[in-house]
Amino acid sequence: MKNYSIAKSRRIRSSPYTSRIEKQGVTAYTVYNHMLLPAAFGSIEDSCEHLKSNVQIWDVAAERQVEIIGKDAAELVQLMTCRDLSKSKIGRCYYCPIIDDNGNLVNDPVILKLAENRWWISIADSDVIFFAKGLASGNNFDVKIFEPNVDIIAVQGPKSFDLMEKVFGKKIKELKFFGFDFYEFKGVKHLIARSGWSKQGGFEIYVENTQSGLDLYDYFFEIGAEFNLKPGCPNLIERIESGLLSYGNDFDNNDNPFECGFEKYVNLESSVYFLGKEKLKQILKDGIKRKLMGVHIDIDKINLDKSLSIQDDTGNFIGELRSACYSPHFKKVIGIAMINEPYCKPSKTGILQIDGNSLVVKVCDLPFI
Repeated sequence: MKNYSIAKSRRIRSSPYTSRIEKQGVTAYTVYNHMLLPAAFGSIEDSCEHLKSNVQIWDVAAERQVEIIGKDAAELVQLMTCRDLSKSKIGRCYYCPIIDDNGNLVNDPVILKLAENRWWISIADSDVIFFAKGLASGNNFDVKIFEPNVDIIAVQGPKSFDLMEKVFGKKIKELKFFGFDFYEFKGVKHLIARSGWSKQGGFEIYVENTQSGLDLYDYFFEIGAEFNLKPGCPNLIERIESGLLSYGNDFDNNDNPFECGFEKYVNLESSVYFLGKEKLKQILKDGIKRKLMGVHIDIDKINLDKSLSIQDDTGNFIGELRSACYSPHFKKVIGIAMINEPYCKPSKTGILQIDGNSLVVKVCDLPFI
């Protein structure tokens, strides 16, 4: 597959940090929420190894927020997600599948409860703001819905805790996973959450003051040498090994939460009402016919830019490979695939055609690590 450059324009927004990461050697972008998202700084294999042992700063400003504020804010947020938020607490983050009236997935954001009547939906790559506005209008909810000026800096990796302590003080290490609080940097308070799109530990800084965010970004690299700090970005290898699903890649609006392994976030026995609840009850009653699974393929490279069909040994379609990469840890290609029954069980096999070659695909559970 040939790679092409992205033509920047007003429709594809840069972040406040774009000029900095370009000086630091970003080598690839993707587009996420109509915005540039760094995709590589040289070798993703080297970057993955570094992330697992050190600390990286990520420009993830493309992780946009949908702010919902007003008297009916909590009711609207609950209507959108199948997770019961009736006992949610201010200062906590909640992973919440967003569901449509067919029981299918619209997005899988992290939702932050800032106040009883103020929420941030930290979205994956889809236009959730229009979905929220449509529901608000149709239900005559008393809310305001808009995209606030928030540009996230992620600090990821096992040494992130020591780096953050050096910048924000010892109290930052007391922050619990998926909790958030406000911490000061040179007179400006920033909302910081113990979260991030890796399983290596870390934080996300929700920057509302752009100049302070730029100063903070620069300061990290001024003091970061002792922690072997490097610029980075969400890493394909680490993501797949960790089983971190990507909306638009691993699943989309044609899939339901049961097929994607989100059962614990579907609270059908709760008294709260949410969109698609009855449909999800019927899906659960009928049972799913396919499921996202891991797969192993005994090759040493793959370049996947679309889904690839997986067949049984008689040529019948049994699933599709949706994400894949070479894993130095496993010394083979691993991937995430939607696999039909009865093949969506560990050790089942299928056949994948790549460049005219028939390759055996071995099914396994997620995550890989």
